Amino acid sequence: MSLRPVKQILQTKPTIEGAGVKLQRAFGFGKTAEFDPFLLLDDFRNENPADYLAGFPWHPHRGIETITYVLAGEVAHGDSLGNKGLMTAGDVQWMTAGSGILHQEMPKGDERGRMHGFQLWANLPAALKMTDPRYQDIPSSAIPEVTEDDGTRARIICGEFWGKKGPVEGVAADPSYVDISVPPNQRKRIKVETTRNAFAYVFAGLGSFRDASDPQAVLTESAVDPGAEPAYDAKNHSLVLFDRGDEIVVQAGPEGIRFLLVSGKPLEEPVAWYGPIVMNTQAELRQAMTELQNGSFIRHG
Repeated sequence: MSLRPVKQILQTKPTIEGAGVKLQRAFGFGKTAEFDPFLLLDDFRNENPADYLAGFPWHPHRGIETITYVLAGEVAHGDSLGNKGLMTAGDVQWMTAGSGILHQEMPKGDERGRMHGFQLWANLPAALKMTDPRYQDIPSSAIPEVTEDDGTRARIICGEFWGKKGPVEGVAADPSYVDISVPPNQRKRIKVETTRNAFAYVFAGLGSFRDASDPQAVLTESAVDPGAEPAYDAKNHSLVLFDRGDEIVVQAGPEGIRFLLVSGKPLEEPVAWYGPIVMNTQAELRQAMTELQNGSFIRHG
């Protein structure tokens, strides 16, 4: 086994999207090679309804797949093809925008006003950019969960993991998307296919993804405070980008740690994008914008 070193640890950046929704962006609208085939990850977590109720009114998508995972509250969605529905806590929607769709998402908090969810964008290869749009709406009850003997829990949204297969299928980048909780002070080794790009996004607790053989993994403040705990470098709102290898290791802190573990096969194609439209060339982008203006953007339905 070869351990994946930690290439970089990033902190989210406050961002405003839609009609004024305040969220935290883990990555997006920058370099794409290290995250390929993924383009963007947003954490829309808020306890103040005024910061999210304006939602994400009608907007176009083309050339990508959007993956929405709701943990608290609910999201009403609809599109230009007449599809509509309601996502509640634990639900997932995997939307293949393909050739183009107009879409809206309107969040609503739970009984305490809390809203929490994630949206991940996955790129489509050039051969599938103009495929028919489709939805995979997955209720929470359909997402398999596995609990290991040490108490580590995993919800498998997409891909195969610990003998279970997630309900999302037929996605171009063949991704793996798992919600993992490791109990306090536990150490866990998790396999990740070597050929994939992979990252972990921490949204509760804290810990470290560095191996004990790495000097940075065992840093302490003992020089200043002999009784100090080890320095945990992955905490809430941390994105951990891994280098190559076939497994990762996570050491949970005293509160435990919960994170999304996402990996996918890189497409290694040129990326040209403007907001929620992602193509391979600037000419394709210009064509998409022209079609938006003249009313020919929607090709199917």
